[in-house]
Amino acid sequence: MPNKTIYVSDDDLPLYKKAQELAGNLSSAISTALRKYVELEEGRLEGYEEITVRVGRGAGRKQRFSGVLLAEGGRSSKQGYEAFKVYRSRTGKYVLHADRSNMFSVGADDEQYLSGWRSWIGNWSSDQSWSMAQGEASLDVVDTVEELRELIPEDLYELVEEASNHPAVEDLDI
Repeated sequence: MPNKTIYVSDDDLPLYKKAQELAGNLSSAISTALRKYVELEEGRLEGYEEITVRVGRGAGRKQRFSGVLLAEGGRSSKQGYEAFKVYRSRTGKYVLHADRSNMFSVGADDEQYLSGWRSWIGNWSSDQSWSMAQGEASLDVVDTVEELRELIPEDLYELVEEASNHPAVEDLDI
């Protein structure tokens, strides 16, 4: 196995020592870091970026991947609001991030209050009731555009279908 010498500045020496403590083998830590760097940089040059999304209920947890945004949209109803973002991953899969916002409801006698602020003027009473549920976000990964059809609104599907035929970056010789 070839030997390589890496010169480390005095300022960076604590970082290298910490990496060796964590990895047990500094060579392995450097190779892992370089592999990740090369992968991210090649993806960036191809038009992909690192995407971080929240999943789960409430604050949830975060998930990260390399992708490019193809389209986004949403829909609302009395039950709440759903926002969708569809990405193409660097591996060619399609990633759907669906964020269902807080659900809001009012008492049965207060349906008029769902129609906007104008309906509230002069109709305020002290016996109103309301409730909210925390939103939830999910991440679905599918292999083909067709698999998205059942997961997103039709108009958004049409945008994704059209965008999926285009490269993330088109180099122009102009």
